[in-house]
Amino acid sequence: MIKALIFDMDGVIIDSEPGSLRQVLEFVRSKKPDVNEREMYQVVGRSSQDVWTRIAGVIGWEKNWLETRQEYRSVWQKEHPAKVSYHEIFRPETLKILKWARDRGMRRAVASSTGYEKVRSILTEVGVAPYLDLIVSGDQFKESKPNPEIYLKTAELLGVRPKECIAIEDSTVGITAAHRAGVKVIALKDDRFDFDRSLADGEIDALGKLIGFLERGL
Repeated sequence: MIKALIFDMDGVIIDSEPGSLRQVLEFVRSKKPDVNEREMYQVVGRSSQDVWTRIAGVIGWEKNWLETRQEYRSVWQKEHPAKVSYHEIFRPETLKILKWARDRGMRRAVASSTGYEKVRSILTEVGVAPYLDLIVSGDQFKESKPNPEIYLKTAELLGVRPKECIAIEDSTVGITAAHRAGVKVIALKDDRFDFDRSLADGEIDALGKLIGFLERGL
């Protein structure tokens, strides 16, 4: 019996990944012009430390992940500001799904690799936070996705077993993390990236189809 739904945020609740990737790619190309966009797919869905460690590696300089992130935030973003309207990239069907799950007594959580304060702020801004029992983020762990710890801890905090949870993920690392934790995974298909969805227990091509998928059963 499924007792909890656990959502990823970036790429699932908000369609943030294409915009974020474009901005980071511009920053990387300012340091290394010949970088291919596909080289950046490896950062999607990962924790901040993992993202910036990989970006520093792609650039190939001596700066560590913190120094790389600092240059991006303090120098690049100030010179190339990007205003993000989270309402514009929010998938409003999320609210219907959360209400549906709440009415059936299912626990509801977000387990995101993004930092906690940012996750909380975004979910509050788009009106999702009041419908959640729990928000867990990658910066609460030594390793985030694809390490399964984030899903194991989320299930524990929700008071359910991993096998009683369903995760909604889009990225390779997110799907892998949930699968390794023993959580059933529904992959939200996104063919803009080379995501490997082979470990998912099912796929949907739009978030609005999740309720019907769940009602039919995995």
